[in-house]
Amino acid sequence: MKLGNLILTCLLMALAVPCGAQQSKRVLFVGNSYTYVNDLPQMISAVAQSMGDNVEASSNTPGGCTFMQHCSNQSMTMICQGNWDIVVLQEQSQYPSFPQEQVENEVFPYAQRLVDSVYANSPCAEPMFYMTWGRENGDQYNAQFFPVLGTYEGMDSMLYVRYMYMAEANDASVCPVGRVWRRLRSDYSHIGLYQSDGSHPSVEGSYAAACAFYVMFFHRDPMQITYNPGIDDNVASTIRSVVRSVVFDQLPLWCRTSPHAGFVVDRVENEEACFTSTATLADKVMWDFGDGTIVEGNSQQVCHTYQASGTYTVAQMASRHCVTDTMTMTVNVVVTDTVPDDTTAAAVALGQGTIRLFPNPTMDETMLTVPDGMAAMVELTDVEGRRITSFQMQETERMLHMEHLPSGVYLLRITTHQGTVVKRIIKR
Repeated sequence: MKLGNLILTCLLMALAVPCGAQQSKRVLFVGNSYTYVNDLPQMISAVAQSMGDNVEASSNTPGGCTFMQHCSNQSMTMICQGNWDIVVLQEQSQYPSFPQEQVENEVFPYAQRLVDSVYANSPCAEPMFYMTWGRENGDQYNAQFFPVLGTYEGMDSMLYVRYMYMAEANDASVCPVGRVWRRLRSDYSHIGLYQSDGSHPSVEGSYAAACAFYVMFFHRDPMQITYNPGIDDNVASTIRSVVRSVVFDQLPLWCRTSPHAGFVVDRVENEEACFTSTATLADKVMWDFGDGTIVEGNSQQVCHTYQASGTYTVAQMASRHCVTDTMTMTVNVVVTDTVPDDTTAAAVALGQGTIRLFPNPTMDETMLTVPDGMAAMVELTDVEGRRITSFQMQETERMLHMEHLPSGVYLLRITTHQGTVVKRIIKR
């Protein structure tokens, strides 16, 4: 999530899950009062339940607790227990907005330690930063040391920048609750998001956070949420609409990077096929060559030797954090030990001279030329032996029309009373 170039790939595979299929997540909340006020974990669970999903929540949220303190308290013990699907990380509400040097010393190293511990103990988990909001009238006390904090807009912008950096630097997602609040404050200022202290969330504010987290956990449209924590129905609907616009419609902006499979055919020569990998953001790459051979290989080029002619489906599986992206491609292989090509010993043994195909490879047509006086039965098949056409060769030249055939390798069998010659035709 580089600032100025926020182009990320989201884990959108969850979008393919049918709405009726229940999903369940084990979530650990690491934070402080912004998380425990209004029992945000329970509110998220209620939102999920209204959508037919399940959140099994655990938390450690002492008031005012910082990332530094979480690294040596019960939070680290719970992280090290492992088996989490998602770990939500919320820093003390002011710390990420402080001057850069202070944040680099007191926030960033501990954010990294927490995320590293998540991955070390739950390799398939998704660390997710909880982007909080600027105080209603800014942080007036600390504005005397860092003036940008003197307004809501200034403090909120600093929190946005710092949370986005932590997510990018630590290969984590971020739940943009602060961005949801900013849109609500801008467009629907009548909705009260704060308690009287101008800092902690009202029930409406926590509901906005709960809907945003649900979208980040399950990647589903929040407009279908039916749970309401007891606020005005119109207000609840407005909050869900803003969450949809800010979070759901921009999921790639907030999600950690995911792997992309990709490869191209470098060459197919006789029984050997070579591929160049274009996979990105993958920790592990597996290859299935379609003949029962599966290997792991992160090198840019891989080659495989086939034992028999045929059409094979090659698959590449690129994985990162237990998320896998797959790409497949078919290749046509002709093993030369069983398929003679061009002028071979078999042709000479027939005593019939040279049999030619030109052009070969071809885009649409190729000319078959046989020695004068050769009487032969000609059959065109694919590499698996399925007949395409056959005819009796009476003349010395005949045009073969292949424009209607898909690209690939085809076999031309020319049979006389003296034997059979098999020639390979490549259709581009």
